[in-house]
Amino acid sequence: MSDLMQRTLVLLKPDAVQRRLMGQLIARFEAKGLNIVAMKMLKVTPEMAKKHYAEHVEKPFYPSLESFITSAPIVAMAIDGLDVIKVVRDMLGATSGLNAAAGTIRGDFSSSRQMNLVHASDGAEAAKRELKIYFDDSEFCRYEPVLTPFMRAADE
Repeated sequence: MSDLMQRTLVLLKPDAVQRRLMGQLIARFEAKGLNIVAMKMLKVTPEMAKKHYAEHVEKPFYPSLESFITSAPIVAMAIDGLDVIKVVRDMLGATSGLNAAAGTIRGDFSSSRQMNLVHASDGAEAAKRELKIYFDDSEFCRYEPVLTPFMRAADE
């Protein structure tokens, strides 16, 4: 991958799955021209939650966070694209759906801070760490869609 090409983790959280928003949310990433290179549905275990949210384990709100993320299946995705970490986070909007701009995923579909539908890595190091929690290297299917020349210039 070039310097601008990145990979990030995106989780469609239990509320997205329970509300049957998976298809609509995945479609937004695809319409943006991002490449989903791995995807699976799974139940997050308490052990996985502790790894994923390691920086929050000792905080008073952690038990409710763990309870929520383990309450129903999630969809984990590895997504590649130009500056994809920033692009995806901009697509999500502010953490609280009440503060997220219209047109963002959270602005359009969420009215909660915790039940905000989607998680995305907040930086390159976090993406590397989080991707390892949900995917083995053998699960990534890197490919170049035939429509890429119509999505961005050849030198991007």
